[in-house]
Amino acid sequence: MLRGAALGATLTAACLGGLTLSQSAAAAGKYKIFLSMSYVGNDWQTEAANMIKAMAATPALKDKVDLEVQVAGTDAQKQIQQINSMVQAGAKAIVIYPISPTALNRAIKNACSKGVVVVAYDGEVTEPCAHNVAIDQHQAGRVTAEWLAKTLNGKGNIVMITGVPGTSVDRERTEAAKEVFAKYPGIKIVAEGTGMWSQATAKTELSKILATNSWDKIDGLWMQVGCFTAASMQLDAGVADDKIKPCAGESSNGHRVQMLPPGSVKGEGAYRAIGYRSISYGAPPYSGAMALKLAVQKLDGKDFPARTTLKLPLVETAQSKLCKNGTIDELRAGCTAFPPDKVPPGWFADIYSEETREVGFNAALHGTPD
Repeated sequence: MLRGAALGATLTAACLGGLTLSQSAAAAGKYKIFLSMSYVGNDWQTEAANMIKAMAATPALKDKVDLEVQVAGTDAQKQIQQINSMVQAGAKAIVIYPISPTALNRAIKNACSKGVVVVAYDGEVTEPCAHNVAIDQHQAGRVTAEWLAKTLNGKGNIVMITGVPGTSVDRERTEAAKEVFAKYPGIKIVAEGTGMWSQATAKTELSKILATNSWDKIDGLWMQVGCFTAASMQLDAGVADDKIKPCAGESSNGHRVQMLPPGSVKGEGAYRAIGYRSISYGAPPYSGAMALKLAVQKLDGKDFPARTTLKLPLVETAQSKLCKNGTIDELRAGCTAFPPDKVPPGWFADIYSEETREVGFNAALHGTPD
């Protein structure tokens, strides 16, 4: 959470200079492109922003793109105002993580009417003139819920930790998961919490839930973010490695490391390999980098579909594989987790796509091209 908050402060400070189209950018003939971010209080948003900045700095784009960042937080009206200001400032394209699928539509339509290319990533918008780059969020919710229900043999008490309210991502994943659980009369959702896609917030929500539901009354968890935290809390409570409750959740590195064969990776505390019974899906943070790349492609005269659906990364315990150094070759070969001494546990591991091979480990971690 602190990493995300720090990012928000940094990005906001970077934008205080205003939205005036710089003379140097205009003279250089660069495309003025804005990154419009909403909520930034988690590691995923940090990585996505890093990968967008790294893509803008690649040899293919660095002489074409002048990238500027704005952060609106969870305030849809503020994001609307910022989008309108970006258009007035001479934006050629806006790459956007929308706080709402519908609230920004009028501002987006206005941008499109002025010839601005608008591409949303991960979270989607419904304005027809915009492009969307995302996984199938319904699939993410459905597949993970089905795994959990089958792992529990169709019966048991489960806890659900959802994401950022109001976003299409949270709504679609949660709706799909609940539709699956409703098909199993023996599955009972005993508690829900709003996790904001943050390990720290997930811990707070789980702590509240545990005040009335002890671990021995919980059989499994479905968490948009927080499986690592749930396992860590159980280990801290003295639960044995092989007795940790099964969890369907995200691709944070802590989660992925815990899924590796028991004892294969040493780490501090809970950040180690325990053979965690789990399924891990990813909303790849490279989606923003791809959105930027496609926006430039369109500005160069080559259009692309209104919706680009990314392959859903899915890893079960038996498929876990350590990335020793995070090289492109390792990523291509399908490694799923990084050593604990290289990245924090909340860092997201699904960073590679052949379509965005210009940006990999260093891009996600530091915002620099690989």
